[in-house]
Amino acid sequence: MQARLEVFKTALAPKLVKHLVAAGRVLEGTELPAATRELVNIRASQINGCSGCLDMHTKEAAAAGETSTRLNLVAAWREATVFTEAERAALELTEQGCRIADSAGVTDEAWEAAAKHYDDEQLLALVTQIALINAFNRLNVITRQPAGDYKAGQFAAL
Repeated sequence: MQARLEVFKTALAPKLVKHLVAAGRVLEGTELPAATRELVNIRASQINGCSGCLDMHTKEAAAAGETSTRLNLVAAWREATVFTEAERAALELTEQGCRIADSAGVTDEAWEAAAKHYDDEQLLALVTQIALINAFNRLNVITRQPAGDYKAGQFAAL
């Protein structure tokens, strides 16, 4: 795939990415589990067709110790037995949060299921994670950023 725009060769990209990454780093300091954040990133990226984010977040999750079984089953999480009820609630909220235009938004049932497992701080972190990965997905998909060459930790210095 040929990129429409070489994003990192622009003057704006480092400034923009710095702030988006900084918002993500705030979430690292919350009680929302890192594994849940990565599952959210992966599922949103699958839904949004963002190969760059899938490349990055599957490799980061694997480097952090996530199993290949769980990584391979994220797209079929409803049928898989390897996710906790809390993770399932987060994945449902992610799906509905990504597909807002396809329905009436996030259902009360999805919200209530997540609220059973996460306190207010964690819920805000979860919703913010969903919003951030959607922003990254859209930037990458619209500009057709290619995937496949990401190395775990590549953007750690940002």
